[in-house]
Amino acid sequence: MLAVSDNLAQCFSALRAHKLRASLTMLGLTMGVATLITVMTIVQGANLYVEQKIANLGTNVFQIARTPFAVTDFNIIIKALKYKKIEIEDMRAVAAGCPLCEEVGATASATVRARYGNKEVPDVSFSGQTANMADIDTRTVQFGRYFTPTEAEHRAGVCLIGDTLMQQLFLGMDPIGKTIRLGNNELIVIGVMEKVGSVLGQDQDNFVMAPLPVFLGFQGAHTSLIINVKTTTQNFEKAQDQAQLVLRARRHLTGRMEADFFIGTKESYMSLWRSISSAFFAVFILVSAISVVIGGIVIMNVMLVSVSLRRREIGVRRAVGATKRDILQQFIVESVIQCIAGGSRASRWDSW
Repeated sequence: MLAVSDNLAQCFSALRAHKLRASLTMLGLTMGVATLITVMTIVQGANLYVEQKIANLGTNVFQIARTPFAVTDFNIIIKALKYKKIEIEDMRAVAAGCPLCEEVGATASATVRARYGNKEVPDVSFSGQTANMADIDTRTVQFGRYFTPTEAEHRAGVCLIGDTLMQQLFLGMDPIGKTIRLGNNELIVIGVMEKVGSVLGQDQDNFVMAPLPVFLGFQGAHTSLIINVKTTTQNFEKAQDQAQLVLRARRHLTGRMEADFFIGTKESYMSLWRSISSAFFAVFILVSAISVVIGGIVIMNVMLVSVSLRRREIGVRRAVGATKRDILQQFIVESVIQCIAGGSRASRWDSW
């Protein structure tokens, strides 16, 4: 039986003698392994992207709204639009009746046109927020400041804008203190929020943010709100139960009557994403696995050709005392070396 060092020496000698064949074999496996690694990286990256961008609620924040936050059945949305609207009194009731809720705020949104001078930006997201949303929202102010509770209470005409709107209306200028027009109304810019970027092709920085009373004055006092609640990790579930009890009592929902509002959390967004993407990613992984199998078949066929072309060498080795096990071991070692070389090359490509 050959020593391991002699067997490896013969394997490398055979691979050097047939460089093109060995290179093609490793290329087949490299492509298969690289495809599998790439797909797995895409899957992990997509999940992280959704967690950071789409599900950007804090881990201790939940929302309450009239319509569902994450749903795949349009009929549920049609049904929810018939529910009673959530108003500012509901937010105040939750704040008063939920001891485990540390911060309770509210938001609402609409679409408007924003103008400054001779520049106009259509389809701008116009949102109204309570002053304490500064402590609930995960975003921060990049320039300027947030509006104060006093400004919100007295309906001061101030606002904050996103980075995209700043670039389109105030390119090369300091937007702080400038006045923009939303329809027939004017607001003074007092701050610019940090840049978020695009999420699935949707720009998240094209917005104007004003105090909620100002928003309701522009859009109508009976606009349905979204209640935002911040609590602690330990009391997260209990706080949701307390908030639900308060709203059910206000809406006279007893027993097993279906709730006419919906609660959204970071996990609810992630659950919807996983349900949508699981089948899609499964197909991706299946295709990449097929590529790996094809790479193995390529190695098998190339080694079969190698055996056929080296019959004389095998005969000579058998004549001088080599056993079937020695011959088999040599070809297996050659295959393993090519697999390791092809796999390591795929890993290097993926890291680049």
